Amino acid sequence: MVEGLSHMTFVVRNLDRMSRILTEVLGAEQVYSSGGDTFSLSREKFFLIGDLWIAIMEGEALPARSYNHVAFKIDDSDFDAYAERIGRLGLDLRPPRPRVEGEGRSLYFYDEDNHLFELHTGTLAQRLARYALKREAAE
Repeated sequence: MVEGLSHMTFVVRNLDRMSRILTEVLGAEQVYSSGGDTFSLSREKFFLIGDLWIAIMEGEALPARSYNHVAFKIDDSDFDAYAERIGRLGLDLRPPRPRVEGEGRSLYFYDEDNHLFELHTGTLAQRLARYALKREAAE
């Protein structure tokens, strides 16, 4: 049985650039750097965001952008501060997608390797409740 999420790995061309995104935008703590050594497929760094382990490895960027993404939970009161952090790094902040009112707000941004990140203020319970209300209103 799956116990939970072990880690996420992002392959990036520039470890230092992604390190800045993880630490300066997401507040990650770097806990490991392989330096010039290669123990896996390439040079790598490990970070923690809370208990979440994020690995970055040196390699080729994704060939194209898509809506595949990873979403991190943020408090609504921090929304503007996160938008400012994204802006300071010059990341490609995307317009929000259409939403059902009350399901939370999101910031979407791409890194230079075509990974899409979302910072979201809502929860699964909130989203399901809002969808149920919308469905009831339509019936």
